[in-house]
Amino acid sequence: MAQREIDLGSQEKASAIFGNLDENLNFLEREFLISVVGRGTVITLIGEEENLDAAARAVGAMQKMLKANSFLDDQAVRYASNLAKSKEEHALEELDGSYVVITIKGKPVRPKTLGQKKYIEAINKNCIVFGIGPAGTGKTYLAVAMAVKALKNHDVTRIILTRPAVEAGEKLGFLPGDLQNKVDPYLRPLYDALYDMLGAEGFQKNLEKGMIEVAPLAYMRGRTLDNAFVILDEAQNTTPEQMKMFLTRLGSGSKMVVNGDITQIDLARGKRSGLIEAAQILKNIDDIAEIRFTDKDVVRFRLVADIVRAYNRAAQRKR
Repeated sequence: MAQREIDLGSQEKASAIFGNLDENLNFLEREFLISVVGRGTVITLIGEEENLDAAARAVGAMQKMLKANSFLDDQAVRYASNLAKSKEEHALEELDGSYVVITIKGKPVRPKTLGQKKYIEAINKNCIVFGIGPAGTGKTYLAVAMAVKALKNHDVTRIILTRPAVEAGEKLGFLPGDLQNKVDPYLRPLYDALYDMLGAEGFQKNLEKGMIEVAPLAYMRGRTLDNAFVILDEAQNTTPEQMKMFLTRLGSGSKMVVNGDITQIDLARGKRSGLIEAAQILKNIDDIAEIRFTDKDVVRFRLVADIVRAYNRAAQRKR
């Protein structure tokens, strides 16, 4: 058995690293099969040398996450541990704590993982960005945050939200109400994010002014979208024809973010996903970027990441 001590330098930092009732230290014990003792500002690690190395890297990664975000939550601790296991924790220097926007409640929206950081950078640098990855990686939420930022900075004059209504075969006439009422159920995740950024009143005001527009994908045909930030959500459920139609709506001064999870395709059997095809066809074109998220980037409740990993393992066994 070996032993290693890490001095965290201050009681405030130690309290954050230890966690409520030492929950983070208990997590490190389970994750790296070692004993962890926290006293004052010092963490003592006891166990096999190899496990101590990984645990020490995890503590270092947690310190970097704390510096970038000013807090440590369950997701950050798990992310730091995963990076330490794969010896990638040094890359956390890229998380500099910069934020995208401030929510209506005063909370800064910032990237929590390296994948999210690359996603935001790609949106800043390119006209079209494909965000592909599992549920819970923040694809939709960050895209909306970037759209709100662009609108507030007067980089665009409107935000356009769209999504294929696969469950209803794009035929929304049987639903009650006007066009917005018909597509509301399909765009609820986008609305939730906008409410966070703008508040219900701000969202409604911008909607009435035409600065926020909601439309099913089928209604995009024939339009040219100038000076707009356009978000296509659940893009894995588009057909190749729909995807081509959507991408060719791009006008001057606009950005498009196309998000989807290719493991959750709801198209009829035998139909090819437009997202998969577009990612392959357009991968070598300038001003178009593709960001692939993994289960490491899941920032939703920890069980979501475990579910994603379990399904990935099952898919690998089938292959």
